[in-house]
Amino acid sequence: MSDTKTFLITGVSTGLGRALARAASAAGHRVVGTVRTPADARSFEALAGDVHARVLDVTDHVAVDRVVGETERDLGPVDVLVANAGYGHDGLFEESSMDDLRRQFEVNVYGTVAVIKAVLPHMRERRAGHIIAVTSMGGLITMPGLSFYHGSKFAVEGILETLGKEVADFGIHVTAVEPGSFRTDWAGRSMVRAPRVIADYDELFEPLRARRIHGSGRQPGDPDKAAAAVLRIVAADRPPTRLLLGTDALRLVRAGRDAFEREMLAWAELSASTDFDDVSRSA
Repeated sequence: MSDTKTFLITGVSTGLGRALARAASAAGHRVVGTVRTPADARSFEALAGDVHARVLDVTDHVAVDRVVGETERDLGPVDVLVANAGYGHDGLFEESSMDDLRRQFEVNVYGTVAVIKAVLPHMRERRAGHIIAVTSMGGLITMPGLSFYHGSKFAVEGILETLGKEVADFGIHVTAVEPGSFRTDWAGRSMVRAPRVIADYDELFEPLRARRIHGSGRQPGDPDKAAAAVLRIVAADRPPTRLLLGTDALRLVRAGRDAFEREMLAWAELSASTDFDDVSRSA
């Protein structure tokens, strides 16, 4: 059986999506990449290899179904879906609007789910496939000023973990890829920043926002190495449910899990006190 696969990757204009598309194409795979504009489509199709651009807004769910259907019909079965399209919202909870929250979820959650739902019936029928979604270390830990972004990524993490359990018997793998800080446009062009209006938060938030802005382009993560790591799990017989990318992601997620463990143990007696008495006696 050939190792050549057809990838469908959303958000290939820049960043991790672009790096993964280049790496998959260089490895001999066919790559269908979604972009937002015709200019980005022309740029993508100028890459070497078997690459095909599709202009798509992942929040247009009818268009998502159409693009997936056309890909399956015209280019062959989608073996690997990488739901990568998304953006970051930088803003304190109190300073961010309900419209900000709605837009964040429309792209990061609903857009991701729409693409997965469009591909899944084809994979289930074939009893094969790999669904990958690029979430973030921010789907496992939190930092001030990113509450809406974290909420969207935590949501995707829960959806993916549950989906993986539902489709495991169909030969379909599901992986959440959780990058740390990479040299992409995430903290630059792809970041939406809420205006500052409440002075009470200045001491906490201003240094954090400045660090994100000035650190853009200096992050430790290499997108090309991230792409190589994703290709390794695609080739694995038993790919992981989660894959952290970057030493900062490993460090921060470990610290977050350790803090949760300590707090859980500190309050374990109170947690256990809420059962009916007959349950506690039989335990």
